[in-house]
Amino acid sequence: MNRSIESVLIPTDGSEGALAGARRGIDLASTVDADVHVLSVVDVTHAAEALEFDGDGQSPLEREAERAVDAVATLARDAGVDATTAVERGVPFEIIGAYADEHDVDVVAMGTKGRTGLERVLLGSVTENVLRTTSSPVLAVPPAAGDTPADGYDYDDVLLPTDGSETAAVAVEWGVTLADAFDAMVHALYSADTSRLVSGEGADEIFEALELQGKGALATVRERALEADVSVTGTVASGPPSRVILTYVEDEDVDLVVMGTHGRSGVKQRLLGSVTENVVRNASVPVLCVPMADGEP
Repeated sequence: MNRSIESVLIPTDGSEGALAGARRGIDLASTVDADVHVLSVVDVTHAAEALEFDGDGQSPLEREAERAVDAVATLARDAGVDATTAVERGVPFEIIGAYADEHDVDVVAMGTKGRTGLERVLLGSVTENVLRTTSSPVLAVPPAAGDTPADGYDYDDVLLPTDGSETAAVAVEWGVTLADAFDAMVHALYSADTSRLVSGEGADEIFEALELQGKGALATVRERALEADVSVTGTVASGPPSRVILTYVEDEDVDLVVMGTHGRSGVKQRLLGSVTENVVRNASVPVLCVPMADGEP
């Protein structure tokens, strides 16, 4: 089942970190012919700054937010992408999630670093809270991934880590859809985590079972990719999943990682303490984090 992307939400505070997310979000929207929503949130938790108004009835934070959304909207329109702008007041991650739900946003694209200090509107921690709570996939973009090459972004290799879980299956659908859109190769990766195995009787049998499970998970990805006429390769690796994923990204020059926000652990609070969180915090490339909606396989 292909995932349709018709709208991309870009939260921004005008910082370079937020612009990194904006550039990637605009590039995605341009590729799949989607509209863009640009949102800046005046953080009411900084009450003194939020309640300070000038002669025109606006606070300095509201003016800053308007400049931030206008700058991103200009980038979008210059790229031929329709852009709608909004400035709202509230707790940033709550407003972002509510806006995404209200406007049926398909993907949220945001940087993993934002402003610091009392004047901040969007923080890196906001991104983590959005990842934990939103029902939309989130494209988390590290600052270094926002530099715009002269010939645009290349997405030649898309990494799909999988553990065979239902959440991984949902992420695979998104990964294959994006690989198809960007004409990229899918790299399916399964980590047989042997870090907690104690050598001795039965260890070899456990590893063989993990390896067999991994081959089954990779076969599922391969089947889905081939159905979409997407090139695919698969690897079973050994080690802690987050380390295996990050190493693979660097060794294979991966351009994008697509993964679920929780897997076999069944953790309900998405991302907290999970493999995905570690990858988002340390990856040098964008990571599309895909939640499993209630009732969705």
